[in-house]
Amino acid sequence: MRLVQFKDTAGAQHVAIVEDADTLLALTGVSSTRELAAIAIKDGTTMIAAAKARLGQDRISYDDVVRSGRLLAPITHADPAHFLVTGTGLTHLGSASARANMHTSDTKAADETDSMKMFRMGVEGGKPKAGETGVQPEWFYKGDGSIVARPGADMPSPSFALDGSEEPEIAAIYVIDGDGTPVRIGFALGNEFSDHVTERQNYLYLAHSKLRACSMGPELLLGDLPSHVEGTSRLYRDGKVIWEKPFVSGEDNMSHTLANLEYHHFKYDLFCRPGDVHAHFFGTATLSFADGIKTQDGDEFEIEAAPFGRALRNRLKTQAERKVVVKTI
Repeated sequence: MRLVQFKDTAGAQHVAIVEDADTLLALTGVSSTRELAAIAIKDGTTMIAAAKARLGQDRISYDDVVRSGRLLAPITHADPAHFLVTGTGLTHLGSASARANMHTSDTKAADETDSMKMFRMGVEGGKPKAGETGVQPEWFYKGDGSIVARPGADMPSPSFALDGSEEPEIAAIYVIDGDGTPVRIGFALGNEFSDHVTERQNYLYLAHSKLRACSMGPELLLGDLPSHVEGTSRLYRDGKVIWEKPFVSGEDNMSHTLANLEYHHFKYDLFCRPGDVHAHFFGTATLSFADGIKTQDGDEFEIEAAPFGRALRNRLKTQAERKVVVKTI
């Protein structure tokens, strides 16, 4: 089952099941996937069962919702500060080469970079045996819920950015229950948009390069993630495809298990605050930047994979410069 969030023409928010490529079935009694998750947790049931129990009769045109700009990200929070967006890298088989090349100096071979070392650590210890703790992955913070661009919206890039490029990934979505336990409610396609030029200058700039917008959706896939996911990432310019490449994800194509990545995120009490929402990106091995593509204003990113329904699309938009003023009182 896949869910979407959308607004009606009066501005009220709703949740719907994706019946088929053209039709949404609105749920009754809930206005957000977070609210539906709270009900499922309280009732001790699954998201799928909770959605089926609230299935209404209204059928809505998916295309109409998209064309009118009323489609929302598949997870939201009324207070964006309680929606944490994070991720991990060097998790996919084949992901090390592009990263290692970015971080290679004239005096350091590619196989000696910190990126390659961390990748090898993941290959050797990212899929631990039952009852064991695996090696921790690279981890980064992207921001809070305010950085999440809805499907179809502009992907804002700050005026000071040196690059703004896509990263086609899968994001897992979690809510923290009243006991402080993380509860995974589903998965979504994601564009973990980043500044790779800034990162390439110095690996210690990785934190800066990740403080950018991102997008997820449009659909929330309920249940388990397939162990093998195939998708396609495209870049459009003036309506024409200028770059296209397949990507794979799922545990069959990763050097870490999802459970290991989840453990090393939620082992911190900071991330187990009741009521919070988390979106955690699982990494990628496919980047247009690694193929020498330089994006520009107006370029459109498109990411699709069959298990996730409709493609995720966003258009690059550079923001106006904002003067930084710090007051003293």
